[in-house]
Order: sequence, then C-alpha cells, then structure tokens
Amino acid sequence: MPVEHDHASAAEPSAKQPPPWRPAGARTLSADAVRAEDEIIDLRQRIYARSVKGRFNQWRWALVALTQAIFYGLPWVQWSGRQAVLFDLGARKFYIFGMVLWPQDVIYLTLLLIISALGLFLFTAIAGRLFCGYACPQTVYTEIFMWIERKVEGDRVARIRLDEEPWSARKFRLKATKHALWILVGLWTGFTFIGFFAPIRELGSDLLAFNLGAWQWFWLLFYSFATWGNAGFMREQVCKYMCPYARFQSVMVDRDTLIVTYDKIRGEPRGARSKKVDYKAKGLGECVDCSICVQVCPTGIDIRQGLQYMCIGCGACVDACNAVMEKLEYPPDLIRYTSERGMLEGLDKSAIRKHLLRPRVLIYSTLMLVIISVFTFSLFNRTTLRVDVIRDRGMLGREVAGGQIENVYKMQIINSSENALVLSLTAEGIPGIQVNVADPLSSQVGQSAKPQDASHIEVPSATNRMIAVVVRVPGGATAPGSYPIKFVARSRTSDGSTQPEVLEKSSFIYPR
Repeated sequence: MPVEHDHASAAEPSAKQPPPWRPAGARTLSADAVRAEDEIIDLRQRIYARSVKGRFNQWRWALVALTQAIFYGLPWVQWSGRQAVLFDLGARKFYIFGMVLWPQDVIYLTLLLIISALGLFLFTAIAGRLFCGYACPQTVYTEIFMWIERKVEGDRVARIRLDEEPWSARKFRLKATKHALWILVGLWTGFTFIGFFAPIRELGSDLLAFNLGAWQWFWLLFYSFATWGNAGFMREQVCKYMCPYARFQSVMVDRDTLIVTYDKIRGEPRGARSKKVDYKAKGLGECVDCSICVQVCPTGIDIRQGLQYMCIGCGACVDACNAVMEKLEYPPDLIRYTSERGMLEGLDKSAIRKHLLRPRVLIYSTLMLVIISVFTFSLFNRTTLRVDVIRDRGMLGREVAGGQIENVYKMQIINSSENALVLSLTAEGIPGIQVNVADPLSSQVGQSAKPQDASHIEVPSATNRMIAVVVRVPGGATAPGSYPIKFVARSRTSDGSTQPEVLEKSSFIYPR
C-alpha cells in the first residue's frame, strides 16, 4: 500500500473515504484496481528518507567503509612490481596477488560462484535480506549519495521544502553542488571499476592526458552514469522493481528466519499520547503512531503492516523506533530482528538462536564448508606449470633423413608462477623415442628448420608459450599403427629448485 510520507501515518485507502489522489465523485474501484493504482502512485512518489542514528546504522556505515576501502583501494596495491589484482582480459590472464589464473582455470570461477550462491542462500535462511541491507552495492552507494544529499540540502524536512519552493539562486546552487559531488563519486567509481581490468596507474595517466581508447571512454562513462542514476535517482526502485532477489527470497524464508518485525502484541492499538499519559489505562499499545519508522525507511514501506518483499532488512526502523521508545521511557525493541515463531510464541533470544540451527541451515553450511575446503586446497596446491599437446593435423607421421619416423606436435606451455622456468621435455612409450623443439613454429620442421635442444626450454614468468615439438623414432622400431606416448615435462626455477613433473598423453603414428 502507498505510504504518505508527509503525514503522521499511512492510512489505507477505502471505498468510504477515498484517498487524496482520487478525484471526488470518481466511481468506486475494485480492490485489485485500487491496489494497481496505489502501486503506480508509489512508483512515482519520491521518498525523503530521514537520517537515523543507532546500532544498526553504525553497522551499515562500517560495512560501507569496509567495502569501499576494498573496492577503491585494491587496484592501487602493488605485488611483485605489478598490480596486485588485475583481470587482464586482453592478455587473458587474471592476477590475484601471487597467483596467475588463465582461461583454463575457469573451474575456480565456477566454484567461487557456487560458494557465493550458497552463501546468499545461507544468509537469507538465517536473517532474510541481510546482504541487501548492509553490503549490496545498490544499498552502499545509495547510503553514500544520501549522506551527500543531507550534507548539502539538509535532512528530510529541509529537502521537502527545498523541492517545493520555486527555483532561486540558492536552490540552483544547492542542487548543482549536490549533483557535482554525485558525478565526481560516479566518475571515480567508474574509473576504479575499469582499473580492475586495465593497469590503473597507466589508466590514470591516460585519463589525465585525455588519451583513453574508445572502449575505455565508453565503460568509464557508462559505469559513472549507472552509479549516478541508480544511487541518485532510482534508489529504492532498483530494490523494489528491478532486483530479482526480492522476488525469490520468500522461498528461502521460513518461520525461524530472523527478520525485521513489528511486535503487534505490544504495539497495538497504536495512538498518539503524551509521555505522562498512562497508555495502558487508556487501552493503548506502545506504538505512538509517530510514523518515524516509515520516514527513515529507504524503500518507503510501513513495517507495521508486516513483512513485505520491499524490506531490505537494513534495521533503520529498529534504530528509529528504539530512539522514540527511549524518549518515552518504554521498553526497547518494539521493532526488532526476530523470527515469526519467536514473535508468536514469545521466545527469548536464546530460544530463537537455537531454532536457527535447522536442517536447511546445516545443509547450506555443510555444502559451503566442503566446497570452500576443496576450492582452497585446489587453489593453493595447483600445478603452476601446464602443458597442452595438440597433434599437427597437416603433418602426420612421415619418414625423414636417416630412416627415422617423425611426428610433429604443437605444445602450449603455461607458466602460472612468478618465477621463470627452465623446462626439460622428454617422451616415453616407444623404444628409442627422441624429442626436439623447433621455435618459432614453422611448417618446415624436419626439413629446413633445425631442431633445438628439448632439455633447455626457457619459459618466462606468467607467460603462455607455444612451441613445435618434433618426435622421432628409429625406422623399424615397431610395426605400423598408432601408439600411445607420454610427454614428460620437468622444470626448475632460475635458482635451481625443481618443480613437480607434468605428464601429457598423446599418440604417435607410425606410417606403413
């Protein structure tokens, strides 16, 4: 239902008393039609969120500080003479501190996405839209933009009056200052985002010289505009109408999920009163119907109407209501994080926490623990040398000078370590088999190109090298046919330390 943010309470429209947006004398609409009109009005209505102080507000800003310190600071961190975190799409290499990941390592991205999905399911099962209220980029940047707005234009009432007054030099100055600061934050955000995919120091020099490429300009302006538009204008509309998470969270929430809840048993019947009045003698509940819980809500809902999919679980209404309860000297937590079961059965905090350990939470936790363990073990024990062998289709087995039989292969060598390697390559599977290398690749291998020694192949750090491998066996060593062979790559670093062997299977064709 729509919330009239400029009034003390939100009255639900009825047929007897039409809402102010419906013309007098208009025909009575059905409940569905009224609801549809309400949603249209709500979509167009601007929300002026009031500032709030309290424990959950402090947690929100702590998460804002943490997430933005990581986002804005990480691209500037250096590691071994390069950017510590860089997703170099042009070179098809991802640098993450001491690790270098290649497209062949996509399995790690898959595992990371699975872990993220399970984490979202787990957090939702425990505490609803916890991620939305504290760490979602839309929430974080909306908080930052609203903070700038309050500093420039004032709190809720001042902003409402400013928007209602006619244009003047003062109003233009305040609006221009606000949008200038918003645009600066948006530009810095777009620049930082691109800095994860291109060296940010070089990117900064190119930006100051206006020497960015066309695509770099496009993505810089695109992400800057998206930040400015989403956090400055769309705000709660993204959470309410665009985010799919709001739609499917209901299937992950049950009676034991911690959600922001209004205690109707304590609060109803609500009504205004002075601090000195004995509200119990007047038959009133503890809710004074001040509507401050509605005024501080970033999505503009009335939590007293029950859990709604638009609630992002930020706890702003909890802080606001507790401040009112403190002034009236009433018990706190009229609005609080609790479960449906805890509210209906009057459970204490200890009992509510016990009910959190239910089957779905244990299943999500176990799956996450197993996958994280596999992910961590595999990531830190992976082989930094990878060898892929591809048979040269245009050059099958043939006889060369000296009566030897020759096959040619293309070999891709990937060094994912930070150290240069010296590779020694041999082959097994046929008596008398020999391996030589021709580099660079040449269609004349075995004819005019002179094979090189396969016991000293230099592979620089974090590089991908393609070589041609010539495999020869003595004539008459075996009968014609196809035989399985195995390449053995032994490597050592520049300081002489050896690395684990890498084996790669292939086949050798002995012609008739």
